Amino acid sequence: MDNFCNQLAAVLQDRSISIENESEYLNSAVLVPLIRQGDKLQVLFEVRSANLTRQPGEICFPGGRIEPEDESSLAAAIRETTEELGINKQDIQFIGALNYVVAPFGVILHPFAAYLQEGTILQPSVSEVAEIFTVPLDWLLSTEPQQAQMEIATRPTDNFPLHLLPADYPEDWKGRKTYPVWFYQYRHYVIWGLTARVLHSFLKLCRQAQGNKI
Repeated sequence: MDNFCNQLAAVLQDRSISIENESEYLNSAVLVPLIRQGDKLQVLFEVRSANLTRQPGEICFPGGRIEPEDESSLAAAIRETTEELGINKQDIQFIGALNYVVAPFGVILHPFAAYLQEGTILQPSVSEVAEIFTVPLDWLLSTEPQQAQMEIATRPTDNFPLHLLPADYPEDWKGRKTYPVWFYQYRHYVIWGLTARVLHSFLKLCRQAQGNKI
């Protein structure tokens, strides 16, 4: 092989692979918390405070931005959950990691499944959480969500060098692709967006677990 190729191979093999444009994304981590109430397992959700600048009033899982001081995405999810729900780290029993989601609107989400120990007292942060509620896991497993499609489109900015592109390149919105959006409606709550996408994936794993004999 050419000498330069050998030198390039040495550089490439002596590095860890990462997402090249990761800094352009908001890196966040969430917990999908299971909690037992009576004889039923429930999935816990939050309603975000109306005072928050990002997605006020929307339904989400506990979690948030991965900060530089967090040891890992799991550590970030646990830290954010303890802050938002007013619980201790010892109240959270880690179950496992779920597939992370790269959203087309600039978010990389790292979700994890966890179990909140029985007897955990929830004291939600009033500055971040307007309300918490739970949905029975068996209801979610037996419910078919409504599915719709969202379209992603692009439009050049005013200073975009259109003269460098083919003459027929559109100057207005250019559709690129669609992606699925799920909606779970439970009582007066509507779970959708990234939260529903994570939930949909989580429920598939739960159905797989139901088929396993331990």
